[in-house]
Amino acid sequence: MSTEYDFSMDSILRELPTFRERGITELALHDKKIASDKNAIATICRAVQKIYPDLFLLISVQPQVIDRSLVEIFQSVCCSLEIPMRGTEKGGALLFDRKLYSSRADLLNRESLVFGFDLEYGLQGGDSFKSFRDRLDFAMKLYPNHIDFAQLEGKMELPKSTGTYSSKDLEYSREMAFACQTFYSEGRAVPWFNSAIRELHISPSAFFSDFSEWQRCNNCSLDSDFRPSAASHAEIEKMQLNFLKQKYAEKHKPMLFDAVSDLVRLNGAFSRAAAEGEETILELSYNPDDLLSPDSENLARFADSVPMESSRVRVFVTDDGPDYRIL
Repeated sequence: MSTEYDFSMDSILRELPTFRERGITELALHDKKIASDKNAIATICRAVQKIYPDLFLLISVQPQVIDRSLVEIFQSVCCSLEIPMRGTEKGGALLFDRKLYSSRADLLNRESLVFGFDLEYGLQGGDSFKSFRDRLDFAMKLYPNHIDFAQLEGKMELPKSTGTYSSKDLEYSREMAFACQTFYSEGRAVPWFNSAIRELHISPSAFFSDFSEWQRCNNCSLDSDFRPSAASHAEIEKMQLNFLKQKYAEKHKPMLFDAVSDLVRLNGAFSRAAAEGEETILELSYNPDDLLSPDSENLARFADSVPMESSRVRVFVTDDGPDYRIL
């Protein structure tokens, strides 16, 4: 059971001791005041670590307050961070601080903390389709666990067209956001996404634009009955593999698809073991030790230098987390 709070820190601290007996296992904090208050965030995390360390926290936090000391506190609790990626209007354009986001993401990635970005489109003055694509492309380079779009979740009104953002481009943005939500966030693609599209020589936003077209052709688009959050991960993985196979064929690189497929399916099995406790038997073209090594970050070099080795692999759950064994 999860619960969400948008009120004072005092209220949260007062009720925290009752959460366990009430069966609350997750707490989502989406309070703008708390998100900008480093001391408030630290106080809540320390209280959770002391009173209910098994509680999972989903915390909205402004990038400006993230520093080494707060990262150490985040490491003491089970949490996922939601970081808004918004800009500032200047001279009729929407600018955002790449250096700020890069440095904060580096801090979090170095300590293997889970975080995602909240992106919007067309809501701030000076925003444009190009600016949205630039933000999305930049965000993907920082290896977020997920990217959320409040407009897809019905949490705000859809934006209206402006002099810099046409109604058609707003619709393209909406479809692109849905494609990203499906393929990347619900598809749990963070471990392999950048490696996979690097060989296609296209930007993430162009990739998601192409995937949105694929979704329309396969009756799983934004305007269909398909809802990625309700689909199983195995179902989305099949979609990922079908689309990637098509893209690698288009780029005349079908010889790399065996490595891509292995990487997607092996990481997918690990994610299902961790999230659903599911066991998977895989037939792979490469040794899993090689696939899980840094060599797989460059798939072209990997396919050239690592010999293919048919493997039957069992991915399963242990007390220490997911593991695998070659059968």
